[in-house]
Amino acid sequence: CTLDSEVALRVGGDFFFDPQPGDSPVELVLIAGGVGINPLFSILLHIADLHGYRNGYKMGTVKLYYSAKNTSELLFKKNILGLMNAFPGKITCRFHVTQQSSRICKELQPHVTGK
Repeated sequence: CTLDSEVALRVGGDFFFDPQPGDSPVELVLIAGGVGINPLFSILLHIADLHGYRNGYKMGTVKLYYSAKNTSELLFKKNILGLMNAFPGKITCRFHVTQQSSRICKELQPHVTGK
């Protein structure tokens, strides 16, 4: 997004992403905290599957912002890193930790912000 961009924001409710073949690519921003990652991780997997089927789905960009107390509480982190590697520039993630006291592993360091 850029300054003055129009965005749709939804909090709570049903979470799904069901684009149809031929739909224009969309840019998604997904924001999760703690176990709230579950439905958003399903959306990430669905997007990856759709792209793999070659059914006419054109992947836009997906930016995930995911926060937890520490990196050990970041669910699916290795899977998310794998999706980022499989779809470079298409799927990105910024992890944020609020109470990290131990060192952050090298694999996560470039993607983590926080205290």
